[in-house]
Amino acid sequence: MKKLISWNVNGLRACVGKGFMDYFLRADADVFCIQESKLQEGQIQLDTPGYLQYWNYAEKKGYSGTAVFTKEEPESVAYGIGIEKHDREGRVITLEYPAYYLITCYTPNSQDGLARLDYRMEWEDAFLAYLKGLEEKKPVIFCGDLNVAHKEIDLKNPKTNRKNAGFTDEEREKFSRLLEAGFIDTFRYFYPDQEGMYSWWSYRFRAREKNAGWRIDYFCVSKALEARLADAQIHTEVMGSDHCPVELLLKDECGK
Repeated sequence: MKKLISWNVNGLRACVGKGFMDYFLRADADVFCIQESKLQEGQIQLDTPGYLQYWNYAEKKGYSGTAVFTKEEPESVAYGIGIEKHDREGRVITLEYPAYYLITCYTPNSQDGLARLDYRMEWEDAFLAYLKGLEEKKPVIFCGDLNVAHKEIDLKNPKTNRKNAGFTDEEREKFSRLLEAGFIDTFRYFYPDQEGMYSWWSYRFRAREKNAGWRIDYFCVSKALEARLADAQIHTEVMGSDHCPVELLLKDECGK
């Protein structure tokens, strides 16, 4: 069994001060992906025995950024999606393994007033094209903060958020298109009707205490990997960020 974890840490240095390493060691994942590291190279030294580390930094300081910690050395590693305008913010790392590609992704937020919605739409099309290009070679697993709650079940207050970033018709439609293109939302695969399971809560209005959250962190996989899906979890009990970790369990190719 392979255990994969993804967590938007909302500032890794702050998260380290709130118990990141305790959870990292306890989780003992085969691959641990993070988003929103908010770091430049050299600003943190993490001791992760048994893991290789791969980092992608934004050009802008204290912004965005991703990292992957993996026990198994990948066959290759790529940073970004190969389009310069989309690759300045450290949002994507792709690791190639023998049986699949694994991608950590921090999708751009459409921002207040939907100031960045047009850019987000461009990003969505480019990212889907990138995934489908990889899929021509082998199946794909991608995870991260995708900054969209897909259905009304995926957030506490759908009616009042209809036109807010992360729950616009446009963003939801792009996610629907992604699934129609042959990808599985693994949490909904196992728990299609489960309500009240979220991965992000605003720091305002005691939202986490009230569980007024959004499910915007995902593991998605190519349909070719469906037989290997064992479980998907959202670890709402883990503190340290305004997001919580999400997990995918994958059977080995022999089925165990």
